[in-house]
Amino acid sequence: MSLIETTLFLLLAVVVSGSVARITRIALPLVQIALGAVIVLVTGRTVDLEPDIFFLLFLPPLLFLDGWRFPKEDLFRDGETILELALGLVLFTVVGLGLLIWWMIPEMPLAVAFALAAILSPTDPVAVQAIAARVPMPKRMMRILEGESLLNDATGLTCMRLAIAAATTGTFALGEAVAAFTWLALTGVAVGVGVTFAIISTKNWITRRWGEDVGAQILISLLIPFAAYAGAEAIGGSGILAAVAAGVTMSFAERGVTSGQSLATTRIRRAVVWDTVQFVANGLIFVILGQQMPSIMARAAEVVAGTSRPEVWWLAIYVAAIVVTLAALRFIWVWTSLRFSLFRRRRGPPPKIGLRLTMVMSLAGVRGAITLAGILTIPFTLGDGSAMPSRNLAIFLAAGVIIVSLVVATLALPRLLKNVELPPEPSTDREEDHARIAAAEAALKAIDSTAHTLATGKANPDLYSDIASRLMSLYRRRIEARSLGEGDDAEQLKQGDAIERRLRLVALAAEREEITRLMRARALNEEVGRRLIREVDLMELRYR
Repeated sequence: MSLIETTLFLLLAVVVSGSVARITRIALPLVQIALGAVIVLVTGRTVDLEPDIFFLLFLPPLLFLDGWRFPKEDLFRDGETILELALGLVLFTVVGLGLLIWWMIPEMPLAVAFALAAILSPTDPVAVQAIAARVPMPKRMMRILEGESLLNDATGLTCMRLAIAAATTGTFALGEAVAAFTWLALTGVAVGVGVTFAIISTKNWITRRWGEDVGAQILISLLIPFAAYAGAEAIGGSGILAAVAAGVTMSFAERGVTSGQSLATTRIRRAVVWDTVQFVANGLIFVILGQQMPSIMARAAEVVAGTSRPEVWWLAIYVAAIVVTLAALRFIWVWTSLRFSLFRRRRGPPPKIGLRLTMVMSLAGVRGAITLAGILTIPFTLGDGSAMPSRNLAIFLAAGVIIVSLVVATLALPRLLKNVELPPEPSTDREEDHARIAAAEAALKAIDSTAHTLATGKANPDLYSDIASRLMSLYRRRIEARSLGEGDDAEQLKQGDAIERRLRLVALAAEREEITRLMRARALNEEVGRRLIREVDLMELRYR
């Protein structure tokens, strides 16, 4: 089967997976992994997963988008907790799990055990989002998990790189490891920020002088993460951190003075393109992961044959022990760090910490495609040319942990989150009302000023005045509705807004249906009809 046909099969699996997941109520990543395995069993062909190519194609855009869309207020508010999970927990996991694997499987060298523990430490927020989609997860907890995943990929992969270097050379120096880690992190962040800032500045300068090309703007946003990733990797930095830093920088750049100069069409189409990229890339990751599973599982007997426990069922024990240990280490770290954080912020004894929510945080640390792609980067040989010991065993254990952690989270998280008492989320209604009032007041000033300018010297100045008054009345109504605060009048206005929203949606649906009918009857030009439908669709987005 050619590469094109294989790619089409993978994309078809991504499309089908959404419907299958909704029908079966099975977590989307598990469905996609299963479909990937089915494709291999039916066609007999698989995608050769080259880790370097995998990292370059999938990780930069996804990490860039996460950093771009991640709320910066949440990042600053919970930055301490996120760093504790992304740095401290990863190191805690590498040491604790690495020693357990080395003790449990004596044939596996300590450096390889640490490498396996390091690549098992990064979490996969995409899987958590899919699993928790049917049950409400606290928004703040989800933000912490997403922020953790932005950084722990780089931490885990860097620790794995250091462990592999120790395995191949037979030496390990703590000072050199710390220096290498610092260089990777700082260089990656610097390249991500510098590349994004340079591209955005150049783009804005060209736009101010010669105008904006919508297609080019979208393509530039797609190329930025790859430029940041490749630039950082070229000078020995962390490409993963560079992609994340590029996304965060992009977010701050959009808040700048020149951000509002972009065309509305650019922002709308760019958002749609990036949503599609995210959907396709996330789906392909798990489908490709599923394609690797049959070959990995088929080598189970060969993998375990060289150990002191040659029975195949010992592999299941190893996988179960690793999954339990990962959850236990995460539970200990989350519970302890949370108590210390609350103790520092409040006087007196620390408040009681909910055991159930701590268990949710522990089980939410599922592993995904980054773990499998990372473990495949383990070299085949040592520095002296001999075979890397326990390489196939490490790959098998990593794949097994991915599957088991996804299944456990799928079964346990909905039950733990059901009817759980969630801490109240801070309301943003007051901020929204203030922003709408400020925007409406700015609009009133702009309409009044522009109407006077346009009417000057015209033969019909009253026409400009009437149209301006009509528009200004709409904005004054918005200000009045948002200025009432609390009380019966405010509640009545909220109910009125809900009724108006529903009636507008019904009216817009009727407009679209009638325009479509006229197009079918050839009573309306097709190009004009499409433009009218687009106007209705954009208006509908406002009320969805």
